[in-house]
Amino acid sequence: MEPKPSWLFNQSAVIPFRRTGETVEILLITSRKRKRWIIPKGVIEPGLTPEKSAMTEAWEEAGIRGRIHGGPLGEYDYDKWGGTCHVRVYLFEVTEELDEWPESSMRDRKWLTVKKAASLVGEDALRPMIVDVPKLI
Repeated sequence: MEPKPSWLFNQSAVIPFRRTGETVEILLITSRKRKRWIIPKGVIEPGLTPEKSAMTEAWEEAGIRGRIHGGPLGEYDYDKWGGTCHVRVYLFEVTEELDEWPESSMRDRKWLTVKKAASLVGEDALRPMIVDVPKLI
């Protein structure tokens, strides 16, 4: 098997949030097979900044647009493709939700309370980051 290019293991992601009155909500999406709740993430494409790449993933995977809120919130690693992917995570304030988006037929999305999102997200390393969102905005 041919080795994967190293850039494939550099990824970025967003934790999408919105404010509704006094409440902060987090948007989670399902994995393509709809088995786990995750956040939009993907490979940092050559020529894109981690932030721009993460914003592109938010549109492709969740059908949302908005803005990065501050610098990286945190990082985590996971194993895939015979290697370890390193993910930089950003806060993403959602300003627009689209009815149709590139992966709408493959994924579900759901707005949740911070507590519920932290309990449902499939990646353990994301739980403390999600819990911290209200303190950071």
